[in-house]
Amino acid sequence: MSPGVLSALVCGAGVGAGLWLVVRGLFPPRPSLAQALAQLRRVPDPAPLVAAEPDGGLAARLGLPIARLLGRSDAWWLVPGKVRQDLAVLGRSPERHLAEKATLALVGLLVAPAVTVLLALGGVHLSLVVPVWASLVLLAGGFFLPDLGIRTEAARRRTDFRHALSSFLDLVVVALAGGGGVETALSDAASVGSGWAFDNLRQALDQARLARETPWAALGRLGHQLGVDELTELAASVALAGTEGAKVRASLAAKATSLRTHQLAEAETADQAATERMALPVVLLFAGFLFFLGYPAVEKVLGAL
Repeated sequence: MSPGVLSALVCGAGVGAGLWLVVRGLFPPRPSLAQALAQLRRVPDPAPLVAAEPDGGLAARLGLPIARLLGRSDAWWLVPGKVRQDLAVLGRSPERHLAEKATLALVGLLVAPAVTVLLALGGVHLSLVVPVWASLVLLAGGFFLPDLGIRTEAARRRTDFRHALSSFLDLVVVALAGGGGVETALSDAASVGSGWAFDNLRQALDQARLARETPWAALGRLGHQLGVDELTELAASVALAGTEGAKVRASLAAKATSLRTHQLAEAETADQAATERMALPVVLLFAGFLFFLGYPAVEKVLGAL
């Protein structure tokens, strides 16, 4: 297959996909009667425990119409579940993230043709295959770049949440030792702390109280939403313990000890990794010192030959 035919096929596929998305957004498929009745009888999902920050940023504002069009077309699978958990930790909405992905993908798609036009105006002519493939690569790179950008920041926020969770468990154990009930101890411990982690814990417990559900169910949902396995395991262990104060107190104390031990191990691992990274500049500096120290002797030996 010649490059011209391949380029024509790729351009045709892109134009066809764009037209299909436009038609799908303007004329969405009408649900059947069974689907409409099931939607009426469906129990609404619980409200998200983490409030997303307001939409902002130039990229988010430019891509918001595209994100809404994709949302109406049931294209939320473009934001995977793991990315949704990272967004929940960072307090960002999936719609804003999808808008940023759409904007960067569109920019990546248009960069190569723009550069090709500028080169053509300067007298440099490229084959059509080069800008087509460059546009596809930049399109994919711009679409997946926001997912990679939030991963490190979300991991750091989860570490902060685990530290706050260990302090929260210590406060709960103290409250239980004072004779309080499980729900009272959880509410009192959450009201003492400050920071975004304790704010989320307080919001989860408040929603559980208003919805008349157990607090560990709300905590488990919060842990699943944030991607914090320790909170999910904590909710499961407390749910198994039931309402027996002694068992709950022992379970929470053991969980707090396990969290602190795990955090100390992670801190030691991070310190050892940082120490090993610091050794590389020292080795390079020593190698440079030896080079400058031995260069005159080597130069004289080579000059005498």
